[in-house]
Amino acid sequence: MADPLDPDAHAAVAIAARWHDHLTRERRRSEHTVRAYVATAHRLIAFLAGHLGGPVDADAFASLRPADLRAYLGMRRTAGLGNNSAARELSAVRAFLAFAAAESGREANLPRLKGPKKPRAVPRPISPDEAVALAGEAADDAAAPWLAARDLAVLTLLYGSGLRVAEALSLTGTALPLGETLLVTGKRNKTRVVPLLPSVKAAIEDYLRLCPWPAERDQPLFRGARGGPLRGEIVRRAVRKARRALGLSERTTPHALRHSFATHLLGRGADLRALQELLGHVSLSSTQIYTAVDAAHLLDVYRHAHPRA
Repeated sequence: MADPLDPDAHAAVAIAARWHDHLTRERRRSEHTVRAYVATAHRLIAFLAGHLGGPVDADAFASLRPADLRAYLGMRRTAGLGNNSAARELSAVRAFLAFAAAESGREANLPRLKGPKKPRAVPRPISPDEAVALAGEAADDAAAPWLAARDLAVLTLLYGSGLRVAEALSLTGTALPLGETLLVTGKRNKTRVVPLLPSVKAAIEDYLRLCPWPAERDQPLFRGARGGPLRGEIVRRAVRKARRALGLSERTTPHALRHSFATHLLGRGADLRALQELLGHVSLSSTQIYTAVDAAHLLDVYRHAHPRA
């Protein structure tokens, strides 16, 4: 007789294997995401074998109650899982159970369970000098002059106009000729106007002058090495190499340049509503996190500068 605690004895393991294929081939999730999600599925299966006292299959998944998932999360929290990790674990469990339900022709009637409360992360900005140095270092490491000009233009744009990486890389030749502002399409296809500083404009024009491909209206403004659209991973890789060379924190990412744009504007007296428009935030609450960033920065300055601190 099969050991009920042995995951390989459960029909659910076959479901997890098919879920692996579903995530890889149909959902096209990254290798890291697939590995993490499938590992969660196997942990859940092994736990339920002991918790339910028998084989685990699609029927067992369909009959789970909130108390069962609470018990699973309790076991994981005992193993040292923090709030953020527990929230991701619960998300993976829900996705797996929804897949199992759909595969067996059932409606995904998932147990209602409120996830752990995650503390809202406060963005970590970098200084203006660090932003400039980061862009310069990334450019210096490029393999060709036009690639150096491209990397400098992209990173200067992220910091100078507060764009998300995807927003910068979605720009096409329709943005030309460049003026004092730029029309950007953000999340949910919402468009907004952002300022284009003279230094940012000059960096983009320098890149366009050196780029071996012409700037056509229906083609991406920023090109990859072979002429196709520049991928976000290329930008992130360039920033990783540059920050290591400069000894900057691992939190120094392309998105940190956007955080720095917002923080520095707020520190210079920018109105919160105006900042919301510049960043393309739907809700003002998304913008209000930068008030915490600015307060933290001021407190840090005070502690380092005040003789009694």
